[in-house]
Amino acid sequence: METVKVLIVDDDALVRAGLVLMLGQFDDIQVTGAVTDGDEVAAEIARVRPDVVLMDVRMPRMDGLAATEALRARRDPPEVIVLTTFDTDRHVQRAIRAGAGGFLLKHTPPTRIADAIRQVAAGEPMMSPEVLRRMMGYVAGAGVDPRRDAARARLAALSDGERGVAERVGRGLTNQEIAAELHMSTATVKAYVSRVLTKLDMNNRVQIALLVHDADLPMA
Repeated sequence: METVKVLIVDDDALVRAGLVLMLGQFDDIQVTGAVTDGDEVAAEIARVRPDVVLMDVRMPRMDGLAATEALRARRDPPEVIVLTTFDTDRHVQRAIRAGAGGFLLKHTPPTRIADAIRQVAAGEPMMSPEVLRRMMGYVAGAGVDPRRDAARARLAALSDGERGVAERVGRGLTNQEIAAELHMSTATVKAYVSRVLTKLDMNNRVQIALLVHDADLPMA
């Protein structure tokens, strides 16, 4: 099994030490670095080249959400999992829009954090159940969200095939499930997803899903 390299970003020394100890029990996960603030991330990324960054939210100089936005704007950035004690709607939405591939609370069990690291490293989003409930609450109110028209306009720029795949990503279907529903190969679905990400200037599937939710479309 290929080893996933992880960078920890947290200003709490006890949290950093705990994460290093916890993740050390998994043979396929290697902590390659740990820094104390968001403004240290860029230099450490260049030094250790991690696959996944575990990012705290509140830090004294640059918060984790700003650091995530800056990181995901780089060429070939690592995936980011926001790991925090805070799960407010504002934090969740900003993390997703910044390009985070996951959002977990710090009390998440070690095995689930490890699973999230593996899943996000493989390009699949991962959210804790608490965060998913908040997302569903947000989506439920999307019909009156002023972003709806803008989201629909962005989706209108896609071809019919791309839009069909994007809408199913928004429903949380995997590539295999989309392939079965649309009677195409998984490789074709992956190609569609890549084209959607390029056309919409997005980083990952979570951002596609959020745009679809913003658009408040009828079920495909």
